[in-house]
Amino acid sequence: MNATASKRVWDPLVRVFHWSLVACVLLNLFVVDDGEDLHQWLGYAASALVAVRVVWGFIGPRHARFADFFPTPRRVVNHVRALMGGEPEHHWGHNPLGALMVLGLLAMVLSLGLTGWMQTLDAFWGVEWLMDLHEGLGEWLLPMVGLHAGATIIMGRIERTRLVKAMVTGVKERY
Repeated sequence: MNATASKRVWDPLVRVFHWSLVACVLLNLFVVDDGEDLHQWLGYAASALVAVRVVWGFIGPRHARFADFFPTPRRVVNHVRALMGGEPEHHWGHNPLGALMVLGLLAMVLSLGLTGWMQTLDAFWGVEWLMDLHEGLGEWLLPMVGLHAGATIIMGRIERTRLVKAMVTGVKERY
């Protein structure tokens, strides 16, 4: 393809959600707070962001909707076959592997929020397995974020799409 094709894909809510969630996760890496208040509030903010994004996934514009990119087994297999065959499919929204990552990250953040909140309840205060689960989920979140960021760069090159720029401007460009 010689000419650059472009399309407005990510609406402002999706972009603000994405970068706000990035900020919550990154800030939580550097929280040094004896009372854990900032950690808690960042977790609540991240959970609230995900809750809004889930609602938006049902009522938002086309490419924000889960129905547009839900990774069925058939979509995933077809996508992987096309990649392995050297002819990647083009998706204006999320590709099936990207969709799996999005859903995994949303589930991980909600799980962290739930297990963190549960620790504030009298019934679970000081319960070791819950604290271990919360900590373990947190330890898995960072590799998932790294995989997401790395895959975005790699898939952008494979698919000849400016993915990072699209999450800033809302316009996805193919080159």
